[in-house]
Amino acid sequence: MQKLSKFSRHLVILPLLLALAGCNLVVMSPSGDIAMQQRDLIIVSVLLMLLIIIPVICLTLFFAWRYRQSNTAATYDPEWHHSTRLEVVIWSAPLAIIIVLGAITWITTHKLDPYRPLDRIDAERSIPADVKPLTVQVVALDWKWLFFYPELGIATVNELAAPVDVPINFEITASSVMNSFYIPALAGQIYAMPGMQTKLHAVINNEGVYDGFSANYSGAGFSHMRFKFHGMNKQGFDSWVAQVKNQGTALNRDTYLKLERPSEREPVHYFATADKDLFNAILNMCATPGKMCMNEMMHIDMMGGAGKESHENRDKLKFEGEPIDGIHLPEAADAGATPAHGADSMENMPGMEATPGMATMPGMTMQHDGHTMPASDASTPAPTK
Repeated sequence: MQKLSKFSRHLVILPLLLALAGCNLVVMSPSGDIAMQQRDLIIVSVLLMLLIIIPVICLTLFFAWRYRQSNTAATYDPEWHHSTRLEVVIWSAPLAIIIVLGAITWITTHKLDPYRPLDRIDAERSIPADVKPLTVQVVALDWKWLFFYPELGIATVNELAAPVDVPINFEITASSVMNSFYIPALAGQIYAMPGMQTKLHAVINNEGVYDGFSANYSGAGFSHMRFKFHGMNKQGFDSWVAQVKNQGTALNRDTYLKLERPSEREPVHYFATADKDLFNAILNMCATPGKMCMNEMMHIDMMGGAGKESHENRDKLKFEGEPIDGIHLPEAADAGATPAHGADSMENMPGMEATPGMATMPGMTMQHDGHTMPASDASTPAPTK
């Protein structure tokens, strides 16, 4: 009866072992050179830490057995409190491992910097001089992925493709909340944030279809925010591009604003043409017509901003139909204020580009070509021409 009980316990464990046998450990068996180097770093780090962990576990078991209560032959010395040789071993071994691990981590952190362009195809091949990297612009939407191929003039939703052994330059942003762009077989995850652009340089070395998804929780549809990444040979990739152009529609501002609305389990979409300025508009959070772009707003702020003429610009800084700061200023509030230098006077300054409504604020300074210039006070009359 006891043997039967043990056999039944083994039968319970067997399905779990079979389930583990079917797992795809893609992180430890990737298909891209960057992911492979990251895997090697994981393995080296674990082995270095095991140099301490395994001896500590073994010694713990040994001491528990050696100094058990029933072993009367073991030396009992309650007054013992210090051993210089033991202290040297205890502290020098971990310190050496920490130094080695720190050096390896510092080197690989710089070598695998996602912003750093690739210097090789794989461990045995450098990048040929005639190979042109493929640029892919990535936008994390709610809850789907939009991919632009600016050099090819196409775009896709929830499907990504690239030729093998060709460097890929990813430019990544988001439309609303933060997500994380992650293809485990290709490279580590990179955050996608609204109003910001992150970068990733990677290469796929083997043909196949790989999973991509968001690794950062972003709301109700997060679980289904997945896409397929196709690693293809040159002929296969050219055929895929032709398929997108033949089956796709046009992606313009109106189409994008409809696509931007939250949706789950979005099917694959192809766009044969894409507005060439759309990605920059998404990045600067001004895809909606009439909304001021962030780069324009930052340029106005850099040049001093304010002034009566800036009311028109301020009215564009709205979020969901309301002023961005929630404050309504009367039109007559600055009726008597006259900026000392307007956009017309900036035309004569080398390197300066005049923007309508641009003026300096009293007491502020401006940066130009590395030099700081005090802004003129509003009470000082402007020089006559």
